[in-house]
Amino acid sequence: MIALDPPAVLEEAVRHLQALLRIDTTNPPGNESAAADYLASVLRAGGYEPLLLEAEPGRANLIARYPGDGSAAPLLLYSHTDVVPAETHKWTHPPFSGAVADGQIWGRGALDMKAMVAMELMTMLLLKRSGDALRRDVIFAATADEEIDSDAGAEWLVKHHPDLVRAEYGISEFGGYSLHFEGRRFYPVMTAEKGVCWMKIRARGQPGHASVPKEDNAVLQLARAIDRAAGKPLPLHVTPTAAEFIRRVAAALDWPQAISLRALLNPLTYRIAEARVAGDGIADSLRASLHNTVSPTQLAAGTKVNVIPSEAVAALDGRLLPGFDRDSFLAELQPRLGQHIEVEVEHYSPPLEVSADTPLFGAIESGLRRYDPDGIVVPHMLTGATDAKLFSQLGVRCYGFSPLRLRADEPFDRLIHAHDERVSVDALAFGVQVLYETVRDFCRQ
Repeated sequence: MIALDPPAVLEEAVRHLQALLRIDTTNPPGNESAAADYLASVLRAGGYEPLLLEAEPGRANLIARYPGDGSAAPLLLYSHTDVVPAETHKWTHPPFSGAVADGQIWGRGALDMKAMVAMELMTMLLLKRSGDALRRDVIFAATADEEIDSDAGAEWLVKHHPDLVRAEYGISEFGGYSLHFEGRRFYPVMTAEKGVCWMKIRARGQPGHASVPKEDNAVLQLARAIDRAAGKPLPLHVTPTAAEFIRRVAAALDWPQAISLRALLNPLTYRIAEARVAGDGIADSLRASLHNTVSPTQLAAGTKVNVIPSEAVAALDGRLLPGFDRDSFLAELQPRLGQHIEVEVEHYSPPLEVSADTPLFGAIESGLRRYDPDGIVVPHMLTGATDAKLFSQLGVRCYGFSPLRLRADEPFDRLIHAHDERVSVDALAFGVQVLYETVRDFCRQ
């Protein structure tokens, strides 16, 4: 582990994570300033002069910088301090207790993403204590408001304080945790994110008495359009990230599974291969990584049971692959909806994809292999969205890398935003050492 007294480092990391979990930063309303104040006090005691920047009262963002010699561009470590709501009565341990029980640290945000905040905080403290001579500055940004829209967090920093967070590379959430599949342990590192296109679609028809059915019933038109759009997958598209993910996973598996996975990359064999991997633990994620997707999420029509309404409205959550933009995504979707369905885009953000062939990705692979030689690092596409979309506007190449070595019975995805969110003490110990050494080694290059 780290040469600076490993047990003490782990004890300190646990203590900081517990303190962060005990600060209720449920968004809304956020109250991230309380978490930022805690981080600032720890950093000041560790020799830093952090900046606290409030987009609005109670919504503080924290910035701290460890200086390199300037011969290479900075590395940004970014994370958010807000969390989603928790139903307290459904938790084994209270969600804002920071309880340590059964080898786990319990609390809302333990995985998303206060463990990473604590790991990045420890990285900054260990850099200062070691006096590491680096070529790159290391910037630590703990931001507000990611769980809603980042208006008071990353987006506000990018718009109003871009020079404080401008970097060549960035590291943050949703990657680097262990994924167990077919008896092997993989570490998916996020190199791509799907774009977001939230839409309202509207059907119109003749209103009338419900006792006389009408073919142009707006509700029927809308239901048929939704079924055409979301009832079966949109066309197959293979991105570089998805292709490399499948190739690396397949290379580690025995031939039946390997052949089926590789066949997903060929349009001629995709349907047969999809049926063969349908029961596998990564099947849903693979399907979403190979298609643009549409999910109906809200419906509205009518005011009375015996009146046929003149219009019906649905909300669709669209996610588009790298290589698509708003117009090309809608061009693929519109024929499914039909020409009489009106489409109104309410929110759009573009997809992202960065290469896995970079010095930082190589450093990430080396850092993980040092502490888990049997682990297999794979580039990965996130089907959701993070603040990477905002920092990328400054030219930052962002990777999802919050390293946690989890057991097979510690399902990362099933605990995010769920009851009893928690992270094991062992996983946190692994994460602190791997993140610190990866950052140190990369920034020395």
